[in-house]
Amino acid sequence: MNPPHTGGYPGRVEIAEMLDAARRRLADAPRERLGEYVPVRRILGIPRAARVVPVGEAWHLGVLLLAADALLATGDIVRAREEVRRGFTAQSQRERAALAGAARRGGFAEGETVHVGWTPIDVDAVAQGAASGPLALVDGVPSVRWSRTGGFTPLRGYLDEHVALLRDPPAGAT
Repeated sequence: MNPPHTGGYPGRVEIAEMLDAARRRLADAPRERLGEYVPVRRILGIPRAARVVPVGEAWHLGVLLLAADALLATGDIVRAREEVRRGFTAQSQRERAALAGAARRGGFAEGETVHVGWTPIDVDAVAQGAASGPLALVDGVPSVRWSRTGGFTPLRGYLDEHVALLRDPPAGAT
């Protein structure tokens, strides 16, 4: 028996079913907020500092962010905090501190985890055999690359593991 088709791509049904099952299992689990970077701009000639504004929320599952209606690849993760002058030994530290300050200015609570720079994953493209973010079909199996240099692992097992970790984190992890 052939599986039902969604959007003309049989692989899309399988991926969609896995994501929907994960959403059901995570229904009462905490979500983290998504932010979008808004660069410095002028309003009536007065410069307005860069900020990160809230645009949604998702469950953080390793390299994936599972939103109610989308699958996203994780970008930068910061904790919102007031920006203070500090001496940094690395430019990357300075940039992360500026991003954390922008999140605080954008309305996130002090210490709140914010995901910025995330990118949408095109599930239809993956179902057709293309890669999108960390997701791809490997020998016909939806799979996720869990790190830039790591190999692929089947999406179903990856979701099961990360959903379990989010629902019941190991002692000392929270």
